[in-house]
Amino acid sequence: MVKVSQSFRTKVTPDRMFKALILDSHNLAPQLMFSSIKSIEFLQGKGEPGTIKQMNFTQDSPFNYVKHRIDAIDEEKYMCKYTFIEGDALMDKLDHITYEVKFEPYGYGGCLCKITSEYYTKDNVEIKEEDIEHGKDRAIGMYEVVEAHLLAHPHAYT
Repeated sequence: MVKVSQSFRTKVTPDRMFKALILDSHNLAPQLMFSSIKSIEFLQGKGEPGTIKQMNFTQDSPFNYVKHRIDAIDEEKYMCKYTFIEGDALMDKLDHITYEVKFEPYGYGGCLCKITSEYYTKDNVEIKEEDIEHGKDRAIGMYEVVEAHLLAHPHAYT
């Protein structure tokens, strides 16, 4: 298992980032990242722990789809844990990837986004640092797009 932690600051409050990125990602992500995300579908559940969602990528993306399961969600603490359980984004090297995302107040009206990822490889498979870096860059890119959208639309997700 390889564990990676990252954090970054935004100028958006934790509640708005949490609502946009976690609670409403199935609507917002395909709108804002239409060149790479085609759709996000609920396969089981409605957002509570145990919910399984499938993210479908566009033909311009190097991947087709990924399924993730919500393991824990706390709307008061702005925290979500989820696991990528299936999909070609696991690159035949990974059994699964777990994520814990937290949004904490920071400064005046901003937040600190903390993401901890755990990469569980299949038997005797080594994962390259560049594969992990690529995944980290994609995640932060998505957060930056959402932050820009929320700054441009100050009444969204209030």
